[in-house]
Amino acid sequence: MIENYEEKMTAPDFWDDNEKAQGIIAELNGIKSVVEQYEKLQTEHEDLQMMLELAEEEDDEEMGAELTGSVSELVRKVENFELQLLLNQPYDKLNAIVELHPGAGGTESQDWGSMLYRMYTRWVEKRGFKYEILDYQDGDEAGIKSATILVKGYNAYGYLKAEKGVHRLVRISPFDSAGRRHTSFVSCDVMPEISDDIEVEIRTEDLKIDTYRASGAGGQHVNKTESAIRITHMPTGIVVACQLERSQIQNRERAMKMLRSKLYERKIEEQQKHLAEIRGEQSEIAWGSQIRSYVFHPYSMVKDHRTSVETGNVGAVMDGDLDAFIDGYLRSQIRYEA
Repeated sequence: MIENYEEKMTAPDFWDDNEKAQGIIAELNGIKSVVEQYEKLQTEHEDLQMMLELAEEEDDEEMGAELTGSVSELVRKVENFELQLLLNQPYDKLNAIVELHPGAGGTESQDWGSMLYRMYTRWVEKRGFKYEILDYQDGDEAGIKSATILVKGYNAYGYLKAEKGVHRLVRISPFDSAGRRHTSFVSCDVMPEISDDIEVEIRTEDLKIDTYRASGAGGQHVNKTESAIRITHMPTGIVVACQLERSQIQNRERAMKMLRSKLYERKIEEQQKHLAEIRGEQSEIAWGSQIRSYVFHPYSMVKDHRTSVETGNVGAVMDGDLDAFIDGYLRSQIRYEA
């Protein structure tokens, strides 16, 4: 597989499409990383086997205790490596587009949206990925009305697809002078950033295109020109927006790419739903499903309702410690498919 990618990179026209070339390089680096991790784990396993034989021959209790700790660490590394191998679906390796939309509730839910935005950007940084802000709409008093980021990294979509759904917060509201407990909801939509060589039919007459002034975390040109673009796909009601770039043309290109990804994802979901109906399976309603609860009061707990994975360390989760939930979801999907 590595040879195939390296062969593509030697083609005379490889750099004609810079974005495509960068994608191929990222995929190659991702595959090389997996191979290197496997070889490293194999070497560590062989070293531990030699240590075990030596400890048994010399009846060395101190070495045996050290070996126990090393084995535990190797098991942890193997489990993390195994998680990467679970990401074997067609679009898992791609970049991910993450959208956050607060539900009803005004400032309270908009503040919850900004907290989730921080949580995901922290996770991205810890994972070693990068992200770009495609759209960011400030809330009326605090938080966000909506936000969209592009997460760039090998298997970004594979990991983040575990986060798609409704996230529920229960806490004492800092915006309520009476100190009452509030429940807020934010929907998180995650889709792969599909490449241009995947065909998706979009008719010009089906599009409504609006321009507006960029706001929030968009860039230095905020509120100076109407460079931000919002595109509505009339037949489906899908809306995408982008304010990352400095010109309308660039933002329009970005927004169209997001729309293509959404329409393609919708097509795949409809196909999967149809197959599930043929097989007589019960399908989960993605947009109406509450996948996870974050409880700040009267106790501290974050619980995933799909897998029952939970933790009392709410602070760590809000700082981007999501791997346990992602791991639990991916493993549950493997069991389900089996």
